[in-house]
Amino acid sequence: MTHDELAFAPVHSLASEMAAGRLTSAKLTEACLERIRRHGEKLHAFVALYAEEAFRAARAADEAIASGHRIGPFHGIPVALKDIIDLKGRITTGGSKVWEKRVSPRTATLARKLIGAGMIVLGKTHSVEFAMGSFGTNTHMGTPWNPWDMKELRAPGGSSSGTGVAVAAGLAPWGIGTDTGGSVRIPASWCGLAGLKTTIGRISVHGVLPLAHTLDTPGPMCRSVEDAALLYNLLQGPDPLDPLTLRRPPDDPMPLLKRGVAGLVLARLPASERGQVDAEVLAAYDASLAVLEKLGAKLVDVKLPRSFAELGAMAGRIIGCEGYSYVGTLTDDPAQPVDPHVRPRIGLGKGVSARDYLLLLREREQLKRDWSKALAGCDALLAPTTLTAAPRVADIDQSGTAAVITRAINLVDGCALAVRNGFTRNGLPASLQIACRGYDEATALRIGWAYEQAAGWRERHPTL
Repeated sequence: MTHDELAFAPVHSLASEMAAGRLTSAKLTEACLERIRRHGEKLHAFVALYAEEAFRAARAADEAIASGHRIGPFHGIPVALKDIIDLKGRITTGGSKVWEKRVSPRTATLARKLIGAGMIVLGKTHSVEFAMGSFGTNTHMGTPWNPWDMKELRAPGGSSSGTGVAVAAGLAPWGIGTDTGGSVRIPASWCGLAGLKTTIGRISVHGVLPLAHTLDTPGPMCRSVEDAALLYNLLQGPDPLDPLTLRRPPDDPMPLLKRGVAGLVLARLPASERGQVDAEVLAAYDASLAVLEKLGAKLVDVKLPRSFAELGAMAGRIIGCEGYSYVGTLTDDPAQPVDPHVRPRIGLGKGVSARDYLLLLREREQLKRDWSKALAGCDALLAPTTLTAAPRVADIDQSGTAAVITRAINLVDGCALAVRNGFTRNGLPASLQIACRGYDEATALRIGWAYEQAAGWRERHPTL
């Protein structure tokens, strides 16, 4: 396989090649590093690259595998980490110039799992400052370049912007993002990936810089649904350092992954919400419904308790309140080099009383019950992940949000998979969001795998 062929092969195929002795970690890692050297300056996906250490670790992996000490299927596979995930002794900026010299005091639990599985950390990828933004822009640290349009700077999606660009452009086989209101799914949508927003408590957030602790969820960002299922399966599970992970035992998605969708009941986007969706994105969505119906799923209409705009606004208030508790002292200080677009978003939490915050949380609990009732009997709710394909950065209204559809799923403690479902006339990816009840990632991945196999969109890659 050439470097370019290696760059876009799914991880499950790469792992099989390595197991058969036809591929080495050193060759795969060098292919990633070579693409980063060739395209990294323009794409601006990585804030820190650990090239020397990664290649040294890859050679060590090859030696271990050759001597019969293969840890598991992902031993020697490279991975990219969003720059809000701590690695002890490394700089973790959280996308902020304020923290450009912040040395991580610990290694995040999820990073320990990746390294413990033998993976090679290529480096840290760019984030919107404090992970507070859906477009993927960063005034001071730089905005990653969406690889689906190499002529015009288009939004990569945020806040996991660098991971989205790195994986989509073949700089890394897969990567980790985090999702508080859509920050895995929006870059997955605009960069053409499979991105899984996990249920809160599925994957430990110990060592992940917080934005909103009642909403923050790490998740995989991959080029195929099967890879997303494999990476999720590795990362989920109890961690004594994160009590929320002790709520439910792990649930392996692999036995159900390829079972198909025949007999599943899937809810459509309410008709009242369709008017806000771009025509090309809506056409791709409708075509997705037709594919799933042909595969044997039953499509039904539902009445949601509130509009996506209302649900998103409630989630935004919670993010503002909780985010302000973590970084409000920084955003309140005009002398600090805080992104001017991020400062007012965090400022939403300023002045909110304890009473009003607690009332908001109480209202959320009732809403979760109403949401569950509205979707009773349904296996998933299907919607476009984003209302549009990736916009030009020059056209973005930073006072708005791209998380119109996605925030609702965080608010109700659900899980959701974003999967590519077509392209616009100018070659930009569209995306389908498959939202399921909390802790039912296996069903979201099952639906996504069936759709992906039938639709065939994952074979198309950006030309750099």
